[in-house]
Amino acid sequence: MKNIIIIIILFFFKALPIYAQELLPFVENYNKANYQGDNQTWNVAQGSDDVMYFANNHYLLRYDGVKWEKNMLPNKTIIRSIFVEEDKIYSGSYKEFGYWIRENGKMNYVSISKGKSVFDDKENEEIWKIFKFNNEIYFQSFNTIYKYDGRNVKKIKLSFLISYCYVIDNQILIASVSSGIYKMVNSRIEKVKGWDVLENNVIHDIEKFQNKTYFFTKKNGVYVEENGILAPWKNPLNETLKTANINVAHFLKNNKLAVGTASRGIFVFDFDKNSYINIDRNNVLMNNSILSIGLDKENDLWLGLDNGIAHIEINSPNAIFYDNSGALGSVYSVVKTDKGFLMASNHGVFKYVSKNLSLIPNSEGQAWIINKIGNKYIIGHNEGTYIYEDAIFSKLNNINGGWNLVKSNVDNSYLQATYSGIYVYKDIRNSSDLIQLKGLFKPIKYVAQNKKNEIWAADNYRGLYRIRYNDAFETTSVENITQKGKKNANDFGVKIFEFRNEILFLIHKKWYTYNSISNQLVKNELFNSNFENTSDIVKIDEDHFIVLQEGLLYQVDAKGNNFVRNLIQEKYYKGKIINDNLKIFKDGDTYLLNLDDGFISLQLKNSKPVSPEIKIEAFNEENLVLGNSKINYNSELKVNVISGIYGSNKPTLFYKINAAENYSPVNGGLIILNNLDSGSHTLTIYNHDGVHFNEVSIFNFYVAQPWFFSFWMILMYVVLIASVSFVYYRWNKMRYIQKLELREEELKHQKKILEIELKAENELNSQEYEKHILELELQSKSSEVTGKSLSIAKQSEMIESIQGILDSETDLNKLKSEINKTIKINAINKHEWETFETNLNQIHNEFIITLSKKFPNLTPKDIKLCIYLKMNLTSKEIAPMMNISFRGVELHRYRLRKKLQLVQDDNLSKFLLSI
Repeated sequence: MKNIIIIIILFFFKALPIYAQELLPFVENYNKANYQGDNQTWNVAQGSDDVMYFANNHYLLRYDGVKWEKNMLPNKTIIRSIFVEEDKIYSGSYKEFGYWIRENGKMNYVSISKGKSVFDDKENEEIWKIFKFNNEIYFQSFNTIYKYDGRNVKKIKLSFLISYCYVIDNQILIASVSSGIYKMVNSRIEKVKGWDVLENNVIHDIEKFQNKTYFFTKKNGVYVEENGILAPWKNPLNETLKTANINVAHFLKNNKLAVGTASRGIFVFDFDKNSYINIDRNNVLMNNSILSIGLDKENDLWLGLDNGIAHIEINSPNAIFYDNSGALGSVYSVVKTDKGFLMASNHGVFKYVSKNLSLIPNSEGQAWIINKIGNKYIIGHNEGTYIYEDAIFSKLNNINGGWNLVKSNVDNSYLQATYSGIYVYKDIRNSSDLIQLKGLFKPIKYVAQNKKNEIWAADNYRGLYRIRYNDAFETTSVENITQKGKKNANDFGVKIFEFRNEILFLIHKKWYTYNSISNQLVKNELFNSNFENTSDIVKIDEDHFIVLQEGLLYQVDAKGNNFVRNLIQEKYYKGKIINDNLKIFKDGDTYLLNLDDGFISLQLKNSKPVSPEIKIEAFNEENLVLGNSKINYNSELKVNVISGIYGSNKPTLFYKINAAENYSPVNGGLIILNNLDSGSHTLTIYNHDGVHFNEVSIFNFYVAQPWFFSFWMILMYVVLIASVSFVYYRWNKMRYIQKLELREEELKHQKKILEIELKAENELNSQEYEKHILELELQSKSSEVTGKSLSIAKQSEMIESIQGILDSETDLNKLKSEINKTIKINAINKHEWETFETNLNQIHNEFIITLSKKFPNLTPKDIKLCIYLKMNLTSKEIAPMMNISFRGVELHRYRLRKKLQLVQDDNLSKFLLSI
């Protein structure tokens, strides 16, 4: 009895809705691990460069769709607000405001408040909002407004505490915390009359929409002013907002309103449909507290969260049904119903009606596929085939594992691929009119027919079969085509695709058709040339299908033999595709694609995408690389391909480096180039319009030569090679000569060798003897020169003696006698002087030759003075030898220094001795 009660209770809860769910716009969440910043994001804005900027606590974050950059103020204070004006990003912080400007790939900060005595020492002001009014920038704290005209800052002190300022109807409205709304008139503050109901309300936004002014209060919901009458917003959503604590609001295009709350995420209200969606942590949002809202040029939402950042494609035609509870499981098939959706999952069959998702009773287990045939829904299930009609779920038959159900192209029958072979429904409405084809009792995954009495089937594991039967559906033959002759040994996971009444086979990523004349598979040139390396393919309708090629999904529009591709952005399905189980359901101009945690609704595209404007930022070792610049050899070049588009219209881009043959996809907007050869390179970016690759941007750069190929290194290599070659040549030559001499020596007699050695020894002795004689002669000459020098010095002494006699004697006769006597004693004949000069030149002959070569402008008299100085004679000793005065010797020495190009600190005698 107890067990029965439990079963009844479980059945009761199973029939109840699991939870509220809805089809939502696609959301991208970014956490601290993505942008490497702080938790709270206080403000969001898109710059004139199409880049998104965020006031993220201590950081100004910059996101261009490829990479995140973070920048910090010089004083490292928290950034509370940002505002974009042309190429400047204004920011407000604690006792600080200024602007950022991007130069050379980096954000540089310029302070406005610094040095202007804007803030008093006792004030603890933070700039919470920045806005523009009448060509002036306003920085607002909770107590003060600072007006900046481009040069000067004017301070407007308020007597009351405010929340924020708003520019409405060409005037500034100031929302006080407790005393209502004020307006600023020529820097004068006046209270707005008639809005007393807003007193004691913290107002977090004021917006003008369709001639109505909306006031968003923190705890009392939304008020609307129209024709001078202010009243609460008459919408059921207002009651929900009162309990959610409004933080921020923003009106969007297409008559929509976004309201960010402190505890319930974001509400997006559609005025045309008078309905709303709530995006929060219960479905796809990462955090429930919305601190700021920003819009990009696609009018999609960017949310600053209490912990993280979110991007919501609110204006995208794409939508996603996402289950984060795990109750739904992996969705293998989805179809649109009149009231919602029907989904086949590994947990059973679920229906989604009136924003509620619930499991259909008695449908538990693996459901594979749902086909809509008329008003009926035929469901292939692990435990049989079911039918869903008029909200009634019933079993059609007990055929287990209905993987696929397809209509025959020959008649109105249907073919079902199951765990146990192929079944034919002559009339899908009559469960008794069911025939199983004999001869193939094994799991069949795909089945197709385009000829009478012939069916093609693909095994779930391997093999392609051709089944023929008679009009009584009696099997006449079963032929394994891929194993025939072992031509297709690798036939695992064969897929069958019908295209314009022709059956194609995808075998190991190659396309084949069957030639009935030669009775063998032949390659299909059209599909192999267009869809090589395809791993899965699914039909949408006669002119459209989906291919999974090299991990990317493409929607293909077939126009004759031409195929227009539209890449489905990977972010919609990355990591969510159920391999080999892609299913498509067409719903008007959209189609539904199953995912492992729900499904996504995509728009059917038939038009060519618009060519985007692409900006390239390249970085080498964290430094910006401009076009035609040089980078170091063997270094990494990171190229950011920036489109400025973040939503569903983000372009499909490819690239080529130099003259590469293949186009490579630009994954995530980032291209990393390594191991480039030195020389010039060209990076070309292409947009794929579905048919052709169109060039949209070119980036040229140059890779420097490696250090081991620099000019000096090459010169060193040449010198080294030449030196090695020369040494090697000399060594070989020496060895060759040595070998010849050795042969000659071996042929000569020992006596001859002794005679040669004796002769050489005698010659050496003779040379040594002659050298000895010359050295003796040189010594003799040197002694003679020294003697002569002493003689000359003696004559100098004689002259001095004569001078002394002249100074001391007054008697003329005695004076003459003394002078003559002194002259005779010290006289030197002319022959002796000539001999002295000759010997002097012989002794210093080598010195004279060397000196004359180095200084050809020296006169004989200069050379003679150089010889005397080399002999270490003083000016006093040199004067009589050159027959000049002591003063004349000094002057001659001075001139000689000039000719020898000596500086003042150089010693003349030491210089001459060094020659």
